[in-house]
Amino acid sequence: MDLVGSALDLLARLDARPPADLAEQEATTLADALRPVVRGLGRAYYTEGESLVGDTQYDRLFHALRTLEELHPSLVTPDSPTHRVGGGPLDAFEKVEHPVALLSLGNAFDGDDLRAWVDRVYKGLDAVLAEDERVAFVAELKIDGLALALTYRDGVLVRAATRGNGRVGENVTTNVRTIRPIPLRLGPDVPDSMEVRGEAYLSRSRFEVLNERLVEAGEKPLANPRNGAVGSLRQLDPTVTAARGLAFFAYGVGPVEGGTLPATQSGVLDWLGSRGLPTGPERAVFEDVDALVAFCESWAGHRDRLDYEIDGVVVKVDRLDYQDVLGQVSTAPRWAIAFKFPAREATTRLLGIDHNVGRTGVIKPLAILEPVQVGGVTVSKATLHNADYITSRDIRVGDDVVVKRAGDVIPAVVGPVGADPDRDRPVYLPPDACPVCGRPLVRPEGEVDLRHLEGGCPAQLRRAVEHFVSRNAMDVDGLGTKGAALLVDVELVTDLPDLFTLQREDLLALEGFKDKKVDNVLAGVEAARHRPLARLLFGLGIRHVGETVARDLVAHHDSLDALAAAAGEDLEAIDGIGPIVAESVVEWFKDEANRRTVEALQAAGVNTRRLPEERVAATLDASAPLAGVTVVLTGTLPTLTRPQAKARVEDAGGKVSGSVSKKTGLVVAGEAAGSKLDKATDLGIPVVDEAGLLAILAGAPVPGADPTAPTAAPEPDASAPATPTMTLPDGETRSLDALGTDDPEQGDLFGS
Repeated sequence: MDLVGSALDLLARLDARPPADLAEQEATTLADALRPVVRGLGRAYYTEGESLVGDTQYDRLFHALRTLEELHPSLVTPDSPTHRVGGGPLDAFEKVEHPVALLSLGNAFDGDDLRAWVDRVYKGLDAVLAEDERVAFVAELKIDGLALALTYRDGVLVRAATRGNGRVGENVTTNVRTIRPIPLRLGPDVPDSMEVRGEAYLSRSRFEVLNERLVEAGEKPLANPRNGAVGSLRQLDPTVTAARGLAFFAYGVGPVEGGTLPATQSGVLDWLGSRGLPTGPERAVFEDVDALVAFCESWAGHRDRLDYEIDGVVVKVDRLDYQDVLGQVSTAPRWAIAFKFPAREATTRLLGIDHNVGRTGVIKPLAILEPVQVGGVTVSKATLHNADYITSRDIRVGDDVVVKRAGDVIPAVVGPVGADPDRDRPVYLPPDACPVCGRPLVRPEGEVDLRHLEGGCPAQLRRAVEHFVSRNAMDVDGLGTKGAALLVDVELVTDLPDLFTLQREDLLALEGFKDKKVDNVLAGVEAARHRPLARLLFGLGIRHVGETVARDLVAHHDSLDALAAAAGEDLEAIDGIGPIVAESVVEWFKDEANRRTVEALQAAGVNTRRLPEERVAATLDASAPLAGVTVVLTGTLPTLTRPQAKARVEDAGGKVSGSVSKKTGLVVAGEAAGSKLDKATDLGIPVVDEAGLLAILAGAPVPGADPTAPTAAPEPDASAPATPTMTLPDGETRSLDALGTDDPEQGDLFGS
């Protein structure tokens, strides 16, 4: 088909007679002619990066087809390009493990922070930089949407997953196929397999149109474009996602096999664009730091001119080999940073001050506000942090106050606006009793928060159960915040172990609990019995024990009983565990009620022992078999899964990498090893099979540089128990990331 010629003919027909003037039969004929042309032009634009006609001409054709379908609903077909439907409704989203974690970013809040980061980059590259060499940095706008990882094999989109917690996300392939800018097939000369990373977002203009339609239909409008993007991608019915009109910008790549990409981040972005993937147009490369800072600062004032939300600028070291040299810390790369814009602020009236009870017994003051728009979100409640914060700022009910979204996420009251210190409004007095249960409150020495003297508060139990069943803890499917609170309110759950004694008939008697939901809850409870110990420890809600601390504690203790018996000085000996955390853990296990909880969980069959994958990695000394060796795993091994092999390598002091380079010290090759084995052969890197790896772990030396002679080794001991596969945590931790803390108390700001 001559797409251009057909498009011009159709445009002439539209000039002669608009769609609204056509009878049924004429409309059918025109629609049949429009569909293949609009579909072909869209494929050329979104998949192949070619604009065969002007944007205005394409829009006219697309709008004409949509108008015909609106005027004559019988013309709507499942394959119409106006609806790009991805399939039937889904039952649920499958959890998927990312082959390489999607890391968070460190933050810079002003030019000084950014310059300090640049200085750290230069120090980290000191050994590889030539004399007077300047490092190039690429700056890209930070889209405020939902991160996606798109897997292409032989150029075809085969999987799309959300970021989740960085290690495990959700499979949203069916919905992503409905996003028009995301090509289902990439352009020519692409790797055998590659992961494209980017951000799905809802444009401002599309957001406004959707909200107008929702309001007209009597439905609740979307809160903001980001929430709209997240909610659209998590629709079980992909036709809803298709109708939302999401967009996408690619910002980088993950693992790549069977091909090579440009050597710089800016080059990769250009390459992605040439293969049909949209990339952010507003980006630049700088060697001059002052120019880089000016670019970042300028966008803080210009962001409203864009048709999409941004909350900062991401700055990356441009050369990919320099990124490898810099490496990463546990959760963030050293070669990239987010320059965050100042939080958006607004002024409104403080109507009252309530108090929320957190899961650890902390009482948090909560501002009740006259609703106000802050950065696209309607805010009616905001944190007041603690009594000292209120007193120091002389915040009083009835004041006009400034409200900001900290990190553009968490609403907080900054302080009163132009308030007279002698104004006739009562000053704030903190409560001396719990607003829910009436128990007395205390403020421990050296702390800023009020808290319960003892347990037993129903509000505290609700928060504790909500936390215990949450995704990052025991992940009980089917029990969200409302469901968990309901179980406490009807006294089906009076302590955490009660979750594991829930009966089907009791759940069916509850409002909103139908057969399918009850099945999901009971299945989720059963799955929770087998979670890794670190997730159970985090779920118990011990003060100061967040996810990272829980993993560190479990790495050094093989069971909950062993941790309960540990002395404070033993805990402080663990890297990253200070005296406050150690004391909190020791005191928690001393409490008789907590000990009864642990015993009841054990009696209910909940796993309280460390899984092999949770062990602490071997100390990197000369005695570790793979100390300092970078290992690449490729292909399918006979008995070890990829996570099991990775855990054993790391336990032996090695570092597992996803790609082969000159820095690779060993490649472990299984069946269908592919291009990584070929590259190892070309570079002369030692290659072993699974038996060879097991021999090295048992003490055999790492082989020499001849990759064609895999190390011979005895067969693995068949009697040795196989290492079980670790069930990784999943779910988003945005509230903690945004606060830059692992302190679980922060999750109690709004009683969650």
